[in-house]
Amino acid sequence: MPVQAAPLNRSLTLSRIRFFASAALLAAASAAQSAPVKVVVTVENLAPAGSVAVAPLHLAFNNGSFDAFDLGGVAGPAIVSVAEGGLGVAWQAAFAAADPTAVRGTIGGALLPGASHRASYLIDTAVNPYFTFAAMVVPSNDFFVGNDAPTAHRLFNNSGQLQISAITLQAHDIWDAGSEVFDPAAAAFVGNNDLRSPQQSVVAFNFAEFYGFNGLTTAAGYAFNSQLTANSNVYRITFSAAPVPEPQTAALMLAGLLGLGWLVRRRHGAQR
Repeated sequence: MPVQAAPLNRSLTLSRIRFFASAALLAAASAAQSAPVKVVVTVENLAPAGSVAVAPLHLAFNNGSFDAFDLGGVAGPAIVSVAEGGLGVAWQAAFAAADPTAVRGTIGGALLPGASHRASYLIDTAVNPYFTFAAMVVPSNDFFVGNDAPTAHRLFNNSGQLQISAITLQAHDIWDAGSEVFDPAAAAFVGNNDLRSPQQSVVAFNFAEFYGFNGLTTAAGYAFNSQLTANSNVYRITFSAAPVPEPQTAALMLAGLLGLGWLVRRRHGAQR
């Protein structure tokens, strides 16, 4: 006849099971809210075939303090470095100086109509909840996409949860830096951009000038045809995020689950 465990032993066993279960659940909850978070960023050119291309995307996960440009204001060196040629060296440097804790990057090469690129980043959502971006749109002399207000796109809430899954831009969202005179012969993607001339105007919305490039052969070899109306979708940035548990959190969760499994097996063995 099997010997039954004393009530006290059963009570201790149940207490241990509750302890390890609680430890595992606590660790899992902590991991779900902890930083860093792995964010996958995908960019897509939604423009019609034969229409605009987009230069590499310059991006930063940040604290919302760096303002690259303003509607109606004179374009500074940072945004001009994106809008004229797309390299964005001054944009990256200015961002690093203004917000040293920002996570910055660049995605892809020239993004032709229908193409996409992606990259992943590790983000501390408590430090860098905002997303800022800028990319040249070609063919053009100084057209670009980007967010005017530095706090326009708060990706993560105070709990570290992703609250924006996509940013979709239409043709009416395209900016003209006002820094370079419109000239197809000096435009990037269809001309010699080294021939550009200063315009000394201000930042404004503009997509109508793309029609001035119709029929020209692009650097990618196709004949350009704008086809854009104000509400044409041209560009999309999508986000997916997954928590990355800190080493100590993962160790605690593993220990809790192993301990729980051991106690359950021991209890089942004692009941046989």
